[in-house]
Amino acid sequence: MKRLLLTAVLTVLMIAEVHAESFTISDIRVNGLQRVSAGSVFGALPLNVGEQADDRRLVESTRALFKTGFFQDIQLGHDGDVLVITVVERPSIASIEIEGNKAISTEDLMKGLKQSGLAEGEIFQRATLEGVRNELQRQYVAQGRYSATVDTEVVPQPRNRVGLKVNINEGTVAAIQHINVVGNTVFPDEDLIDLFELKTTNWLSFFKNDDKYAREKLSGDLERLRSYYLDRGYINMDIASTQVSITPDKKHVYITVNVNEGEKYTVRDVKLSGDLKVPEDQVKSLLLVQKGQVFSRKLMTTTSELITRRLGNEGYTFANVNGVPQPHDEDHTVDITFAVDPGKRAYVNRINFRGNTKSEDEVLRREMRQMEGGWASTYLIDQSKTRLERLGFFKEVNVETPAVPGVDDQVDVNYSVEEQASGSI
Repeated sequence: MKRLLLTAVLTVLMIAEVHAESFTISDIRVNGLQRVSAGSVFGALPLNVGEQADDRRLVESTRALFKTGFFQDIQLGHDGDVLVITVVERPSIASIEIEGNKAISTEDLMKGLKQSGLAEGEIFQRATLEGVRNELQRQYVAQGRYSATVDTEVVPQPRNRVGLKVNINEGTVAAIQHINVVGNTVFPDEDLIDLFELKTTNWLSFFKNDDKYAREKLSGDLERLRSYYLDRGYINMDIASTQVSITPDKKHVYITVNVNEGEKYTVRDVKLSGDLKVPEDQVKSLLLVQKGQVFSRKLMTTTSELITRRLGNEGYTFANVNGVPQPHDEDHTVDITFAVDPGKRAYVNRINFRGNTKSEDEVLRREMRQMEGGWASTYLIDQSKTRLERLGFFKEVNVETPAVPGVDDQVDVNYSVEEQASGSI
């Protein structure tokens, strides 16, 4: 037994000694190249003629060549002092064919494939193709096409090339059979379901296409449902869960929304904080939220916008006004504090016009009520926009006030116009 063990140890040591044997590279020979140039191989190879090669350096060289993505198999060996590299190149993509798609255009699909690295002339990698197939499947599911299938086929061609075929069966969009809201006691089901953009199948669905389930539409519907409660005093309303069930034939969808309504809250007090920059009585006149009212997020948000606009009229273009509710659960009331951060007063650096090919700048500039060098007034900027619209020369007038790079108290006022035909009856 001891003799056998000793023989095994000696054998391992002999193998290790053989593998650890190094040699000085006198030449490098590459076998198996078809499209890839020898220069690409030598450029990626960390070994050069005249250098010492051993097992560690050969492993590093193999990894470096695999990183190029050109090869699916690499073997390194040596014939005497000649380093022999034998490679099997990955095939290139000769053609891509897509069939069966209607909901997503072929052009968009080709763009997506190209961005993923699948295009004519590119090196083919099966893992990339499988990833693209799974992504296409997810896109169709997001459109409500649960029965859609995406099959791919790789057709070998001469000169180490392949043709890719993508066969798509889009199936049909699953129609909504039923929408159910659970947990509501204050508002009836009909009122809440009417808020949804998604509808169950009805005689108008053929034209409106509103019975087709889509994840994005459901997210918007849930936000409308939440806003409906928040605008009516239910600040603790919560959507506990949402279930979307699909029938076995993948043709019908059932949607169930579970809500926790909570209690209705009224406004106990309304406060202002921060540097108002304008008389307090003027700001208070803008408060749409009053003591004793049922809390409404919409009114609170609108009040913040009105105060922001009032500060903007005084040049505080970067003002930030936030309504902060502080609930009191013991008596179901809420204090609302409008925190005002006016920032620095902004001044107008330049007024620019774009899109006016027939109208001279002077014609537009004489309609301006906001002047360069003066503080940026939201009211004057909007009034100038209105005056441009009243000229009758333009289909559309848009205005932007980007900050001037490098300074924190200047803005440019950019008016973009779209001219219309001057002769009309």
